[in-house]
Order: sequence, then C-alpha cells, then structure tokens
Amino acid sequence: MTRVLAAWCPDWPVTAVGIDAAAPGAVVVRGQVAACSAAARAEGVRRGQRIRDAQRRCPELEVRERDTDAEGRRFEAVAQAVAELTPRVEVVRPGLCAIPARGPARFYGGEDALRVLVQDTVVEAGHDCGTGVADGLFAAELAARAGQGGVVVPEGGAAAFLAPYPLSVLDRPELADLLRRLGVRTLGDFAALPSGHVAGRFGTDGALAHRLARGEEPRPLAPVRAAADLSVRGGFDPPAEQAERVVFAAKRLAAELHEGLAAGGLACVRLEVAVGFADGHVLRRLWRHDGLSALAVAERVRWQLSAHRPAERDGDGEDVWGGVTWVELAPDQLVPDLGRQEGLWGRTTVTDRVARAADRIQALLGHHGIARPVLVGGRGPGERVIRVPVGDLAPAEPREGPWPGRVSGPAPSVVPASPAPAELADASGAAVVVSARCEVSAPPATLRVRGRPAAVTGWTGPWPADERWWDPAAARRRARFQVTTDDGAAYLLAVEGGRWHVEAVYD
Repeated sequence: MTRVLAAWCPDWPVTAVGIDAAAPGAVVVRGQVAACSAAARAEGVRRGQRIRDAQRRCPELEVRERDTDAEGRRFEAVAQAVAELTPRVEVVRPGLCAIPARGPARFYGGEDALRVLVQDTVVEAGHDCGTGVADGLFAAELAARAGQGGVVVPEGGAAAFLAPYPLSVLDRPELADLLRRLGVRTLGDFAALPSGHVAGRFGTDGALAHRLARGEEPRPLAPVRAAADLSVRGGFDPPAEQAERVVFAAKRLAAELHEGLAAGGLACVRLEVAVGFADGHVLRRLWRHDGLSALAVAERVRWQLSAHRPAERDGDGEDVWGGVTWVELAPDQLVPDLGRQEGLWGRTTVTDRVARAADRIQALLGHHGIARPVLVGGRGPGERVIRVPVGDLAPAEPREGPWPGRVSGPAPSVVPASPAPAELADASGAAVVVSARCEVSAPPATLRVRGRPAAVTGWTGPWPADERWWDPAAARRRARFQVTTDDGAAYLLAVEGGRWHVEAVYD
C-alpha cells in the first residue's frame, strides 16, 4: 500500500466564491444546495436541499451560484503552497490534493510532523485545512476530515479506521441504499462480505467500492515498461502570450494522448501537465485523470496557468506570465483499459468519428458553438432541457422532483425558443383569467395564436407554479394549461402577469 497524505480544504466551493467561512452561506446549482459553510450546517442546511427549504432553516443564508472555474483557479494557490514542501502534488479535485508521504515524512521527521507542516503551510496561505495520512487516497481523505484538523492512521490500520464509517462516504447512493436494505450499514459490514460474492452481485463498481471499504487501492496498479513514452508535447514559436492559445493546444494534445493510450489498451488515472515559459521556468502539476475528456484536461491547464499571471494584469484574465514556449502532457500512472460496452451494430467507431468532427467544428465556432441537449430537472418543458457544450460534463443534479407545478407527460414535441403570444377567451369573448387562488374565471372557448382563431375542444389545468418567491428579482408566478382545438392542434399554454403564451406544442 502507498502511504498518502491528503490536504483537504473544507467547503471549498463556498470559499471559492468569496463567502466568509464564519458566515452562513451556500452555493447552489439549479435551485439546490451543492455545498454550504459550517455556520449554515449548524442551522440545518444540507446538501441537496432546495433553496427555499435552506432559507427557511437559515433566513440569513447567503446564496450564490456555484463557480467551478473559480474553484479550480483559486485552488492552484493551495497546490502551489504544498508544492513548496514537496514537488509531487496531485490535485485530486479542487479542494483536495495529495502527496506521497514516505519520502517527505523521512525528510521532515515523521508522518505526524509532515501532516502538521502541510496543514500550517496551507493555513498560512489563507485557507482552512485538514490533513491526514493513511494507506491509500480514500482513507487519507477521510483521515483529513477526522478529528480537529486530521489524524495519522497507522500503517496497515486503514480497514479498522474505515470500519465505523457509514456507506454514504463511498459516494454511491444507489449501492448504499441497496446495501442498507440488505442489512449492511457500515464500511466494516461491507468489507466483511466475500469479495467474489460482492463482484458477482454488485458488478465492477461494487467490487471497486468493496476494495475501498477494506482499505485497499481501488484497483491494482499495472505499470508499463519505462521505454514506452506516451507523452505528447506542443511548442509555440513565438511564445504564446494568450491563455486561450495554450488551452486550445492542450485540448488538441489531450485528444492525441487519448488516441495513443487507446491504441495500446491503456487508461491513464493520473496525468502530469508541464508548461514551459520563455524565461526557462517550468510549471508542473499532477491531476487525477479518471474519465477526463480532452476539454476537461484543457480546462485544468487553464487553472494551472491562472495562478501564474502577473499581478498587474490579473484583471484581464488573458495574459500568461512570461509567455509559454511549450506544453507537455505525460501519463503518470497507467492501468489496463477495462474497455467499454459498444452500441449495437458497431456504433462506437462512428461515435468517435462524430466526436472528432465536433471538436473541429467547435474549434472554428468557439466553445459554445456546438452543444448537445441534456435532460435535467424542472417544471416546464423548456426548463427540462439545457444545452451543454460538447466536451463539457453534464450537470449531476437529479432529474426527478419534487417539482410542484410540473406538467406531467406526455412530453410536447415542439418547444419554441421564444414563446408565442396567445389569447384565450371564454364563450362571451372575455379573456380567461386565473385568480390568486388558481380559480379559472370561465371555461376556455376560443384560442387565438398568431392571429388565427380556433375553437377549444378540450382543456385541463391549471398547474400553478410559484417560483423563487423569496427573491423579488427572480420571482415568477404562472399557471399552465393543456388545450386542444378543433383544427387538431394541442398546446401547452402558460399565463403570467395576465398574459397568455404558447409554451410548447403537442404533435
């Protein structure tokens, strides 16, 4: 087992957006709490809560949208502070970095002395920090969160240290729920199950989680021959003065690296990014690479560069300190590629070709020039589908509710980008009105869309939705109806502020 020291900055998404650690604050993604400060947790705020529920428990809660780019940018200062003590710093994710502990522990006088030194270094850099040492990264991260600032788990004691922890620390909700229904409630209970039975019942991911619960590495390492140099490198002549130029080159190099690894049946779980500057300075950083796309690798290069811009130019967000002369991506830890399930009729090759074509088009049109639809949670049909730039990761928020006021299926076939105005009238010709108590003034009789009238043959509703009532600037109050007309058309109508519009069309 590898002895690992993990440095963990608590509530990093909250810290990255500038919320004071002592104040109740939270960052949200699509209306749900993604992270919150310790003061907010003391008031009952939890991850996954809706904003209104969190603010009901803590009226003074400061709410901001999550900024993943700021998280990566600002954490570079923490990684750089740790790198002053030992050069091989691996950024697992913004808020958590790790170093191999054996060599530095011998140099600084022991693992506990190293743990305290790293913690003090990060605190002096201006960030709260917990540090822990254990066998493997998983146990080391939990050790960093334990006690008052972290602990050192004795060598060989990871399994006993992990045993009392709940299954939720595995970050696999479906597996944890299934295990709880089977009577398995802690990591110790899970670790006691036979490995062969776990793999047969829960599959590859369950077997990996079982190894973590037993204090073992998530998968056995399979180092390749040193002669196989799979690194990729690109140069700039003249030196690149713009970060965008370096990031675009890194994206191309990452695609080449992935192709080379796939050809050799390998997968990279840790990647070293080296950037050379015109003055001879070389900036190196290790990044955890599990499943990163070429665009995600390029984004980490952007974070790495952002911490080294000159102070007098920090506001423009573009200039790179000293000018970049080369960038290199080198796989630092390789394992056999476990493969992937191909689609029917051999569609994997076609998908890869389409992905490469999309990257080329994206290079011409810009990052947001080509996007894919992703289904997310929401009330209206236009809110349930967002456009995610190709290469970006889709939001991880749950699709299902509760979403009060959500329109049930079937889903409409046409959702216009800008809702068309409409007029809904009763038999006397007066406009249909929905009261504050969601009472309809009269049954709809006539619908006029783009000047064309049609008789209403059927209707249902209203479905009221009172959204963000706690925020006057973003508050919305509306009601939706489903209406069919005598010309065979079906519409999803919405009334807001006394005005009707077509939100979607059923075909």
